[in-house]
This record gives sequence, C-alpha cells and structure tokens, in this order.
Amino acid sequence: MLLIKCPWCGTRDMSEFSYHGEAHLLRPPAPAEVDDAQWGAYLFARKNPKGLHRERWMHAHGCRRWFNVLRDTRDDRIYATYRPGDSPPDVDAGDDNGENNGDNNPGNPT
Repeated sequence: MLLIKCPWCGTRDMSEFSYHGEAHLLRPPAPAEVDDAQWGAYLFARKNPKGLHRERWMHAHGCRRWFNVLRDTRDDRIYATYRPGDSPPDVDAGDDNGENNGDNNPGNPT
C-alpha cells in the first residue's frame, strides 16, 4: 500500500488520490503566437525520468485539492508533498541518474 500525505488532510491511502502528470509546467505566455509544434510540445511532451520526478496529484476522495509530490519513479517512494505555489523541497535521494540502488532512500517520510 502506498501512502500519500495530503498537505491539508494528512496521510491517506493512495486510492484516495488521482495522478495528473508532471508538475511545474509553464504555459506559453502568448499561446496564439506559438506555432503548432511548440503548442503540441506544451500539451503532450512530458519528461519520463528514471528517478526523482515532480508530479501533480489531487486528493479526489478527500478535500479535492491539488498538490505536488516529489516521487522516485524507480521504487515509488515519496520524498515530499507540497502545496501548489510552494518551491519544491530539496531532498537527497542519492544518485539521481537512474543508477541508485536505493540505499540512500529515506523510506516514505510523508
């Protein structure tokens, strides 16, 4: 069971939440002025890292608020959750190039 800490409600089971993709994406300031390739890249191109990833989640079966999660895609460990508008926390998840054997992971501190 994966536990996720909602910044407003506290720790809950993953079944209460819904994943909504990569966090911290910036919308083009003047969408009408970008070409189709740039707009398509904004809409569809996403990182798919092996390692730490900033994601947007919503507490769908709770307060229904959005928040961000810093999760390691190699082992699903959650290092932090934080509210939209807050800066991502600094974490030491070991070697973030995909070759970490997991020895530096602090568990699920959220």
